[in-house]
Amino acid sequence: MTDLAFDVINPATEEVVRSVPLTSAEETDAAIERARAALPSWRAVAPGDRARLLRRFADAVDADIENLARLEVANSGHTIGNARGEAGNVRDVLHYYAAAPERLIGKQIPVPGGVNITFAEPLGVVGVIVPWNFPMPIAGWGFAPALAAGNTVVLKPAELTPLTALRLGELAREAGIPEDVFQVLPGKGSVVGQRFVDHPAVRKVVFTGSTEVGKRIMAGCSAQVKRVTLELGGKNANIVFADADLEQAAATAPYGVFDNAGQDCCARSRILVQGSVYERFMELLEPAVQGVVVGDPGAESTEMGPLISAGHREKVASFLRPDSPVAFRGSAPDGAGFWFPPTVVTPDSPADPLLTEEVFGPIVAVVPFADEAEAVALANDTDYGLSGSIWTADVGRALRVSRGVEAGNLSVNSHSAVRYWTPFGGFKQSGLGRELGPDAVEAFTETKNVFISTEGK
Repeated sequence: MTDLAFDVINPATEEVVRSVPLTSAEETDAAIERARAALPSWRAVAPGDRARLLRRFADAVDADIENLARLEVANSGHTIGNARGEAGNVRDVLHYYAAAPERLIGKQIPVPGGVNITFAEPLGVVGVIVPWNFPMPIAGWGFAPALAAGNTVVLKPAELTPLTALRLGELAREAGIPEDVFQVLPGKGSVVGQRFVDHPAVRKVVFTGSTEVGKRIMAGCSAQVKRVTLELGGKNANIVFADADLEQAAATAPYGVFDNAGQDCCARSRILVQGSVYERFMELLEPAVQGVVVGDPGAESTEMGPLISAGHREKVASFLRPDSPVAFRGSAPDGAGFWFPPTVVTPDSPADPLLTEEVFGPIVAVVPFADEAEAVALANDTDYGLSGSIWTADVGRALRVSRGVEAGNLSVNSHSAVRYWTPFGGFKQSGLGRELGPDAVEAFTETKNVFISTEGK
């Protein structure tokens, strides 16, 4: 790696996949200016034509799914099954928001003396900053509704994982989206991302990443009253009540936290189990954890791949001290690659970092609780509030606990993934605003109110 390029490393083999040029601050400014210049013509595209271009973009992604998936396996270490699903998500999100340009409907509001109408106007240039854990779908969650609403987009992929974003930029060109309307700028967050925050032509920043960085972006954007959407950290609870289907809860729990090697802000990294069934749950959990297939992410049977980098593996490993209460572990390959085995711990202090901090790796903490009130209190004992699961056969309890847990996305008797039809985002320090779902386009528009007098002279 040099100051001008970054060597993309395959996390399963530690081999260099490709060297990617890094965008400078001056090049970023030039790209932002091109995006600003392209805005009038893009917003003037007829709604049906803009929708048609987004559908063509979706079709181009669909035709390239296997290539995109293989790129993600090599770049990010995602399992091939997950990578295909992630590429498919980009396609589906584009199709979903292709319906938006023709549905940006305002209101006619009754007023005296005239007619009052509202318009949904595009914000302008939108900067999208994408993390390394889910490079494809999270990019699509930002650029698809932004483009649909008539904005131009500059997108910065994570330094570690730029390859699929660069390919998506090529597919957009092939689909007919003008070059300056959607630009992909690989580079450092301290350079490219900072220009998104500081440049006055960028009217909104969409950021997914750590809460620490999100706070800095929010503070920086405040200087220009710049709009932000932030999707940040999580320390999510998987709550298992005694009346739940314990076999199903235990069998699925590993996949609620170890998917993508735990590198997921929605990972259910705390399992709260009612005390009366705690021992039985642990008996069922052990073979489920040890059955997780960890290995070559390109193999169809693999369920968990490597961590993203050597540095991240060191960070995850630092959470385990010699005296850490490790209950049991799964397996992981030896040799090259940034591997870490699925690990279950049973901390006995509520202040243990294993219970309070976002590990962002395949470590899950299991603790008992006495009753419903304690379960909710433990689940809420965190600065985060993104996701979580509730396992119970009691519908009333499911609803009570769902209302009581301070999190933006909850699943009952499942660990459901993010659905693009529904809003996604967090409470507390897990973020600000909502992505996806029918209302996401509104976050990329300003409401303009126009009064037209009908009074004669």
